[in-house]
Amino acid sequence: MHADLSGRVAVITGGSKGIGRAIAVRMAQSGADVAILARTRQTLDDAQAVIERTAKGRVHAFACDVRRADDIAAAYANVIGTFGKVDIVVNNAGVSQTGSFMSVTDDVWQADFDLKLFAAIRLTRLAWPQMVERRWGRVINVLNIGAKAPRAGSAPTSVSRAAGMALTKVLAGEGAPHNVLVNALHVGLIDSDQWVRKHEQSGGGTYDEFLADMGRGVPLGRVGRADEFANVACFLASDLASYVTGTSINVDGNLSPVI
Repeated sequence: MHADLSGRVAVITGGSKGIGRAIAVRMAQSGADVAILARTRQTLDDAQAVIERTAKGRVHAFACDVRRADDIAAAYANVIGTFGKVDIVVNNAGVSQTGSFMSVTDDVWQADFDLKLFAAIRLTRLAWPQMVERRWGRVINVLNIGAKAPRAGSAPTSVSRAAGMALTKVLAGEGAPHNVLVNALHVGLIDSDQWVRKHEQSGGGTYDEFLADMGRGVPLGRVGRADEFANVACFLASDLASYVTGTSINVDGNLSPVI
């Protein structure tokens, strides 16, 4: 089976690196026109060049700080001006910020919710009416396994991601009568830029050794690849997943203790 996204337009936040870029590459290979959103122009340009190498559709990159409502509105207007519509929204932007409950300040809580929850709310709210009108749409919220099984010291990320699960279910219920399907994908340990940075900070061993060490704690025995995560996102965005909505799927090699 082939996930054909020909004629679809996908918008991916956090699309210049890691999992977001992998999703953009996979959807562009499957025929979609792809818009990637991120803050840094140079990183966006580099990502666009990578995505275009194997793309079947058009690729455009738009600078956008998704923590800001006005930036989201401007970027969305640019996407519509370029492509004319949006069929698929992938809310992927976010970094893992964790600490003990008493160490997390109001400013940190607010910044985390702005980045991971309100950004998804605002972008989806802009795309939603046209999806409903055309009776076809996909929203994919990229969360993490801590949303289902939060551990001590995992605030604020586990809390904002759990809110993303609730948002997913609310939207799935409202979208179902209009063939707008909404699902969540939960990241476990996936090779991405955040692990590259942590390896650099660790100051020891090769990156492959660093990943191998992390992978020992995963039942599948290794860290996942970004393209493996992207494959699941592409499936959910396609007509192959036409009866899948309101779900919350772990892409984690069985790392999460919760289904």
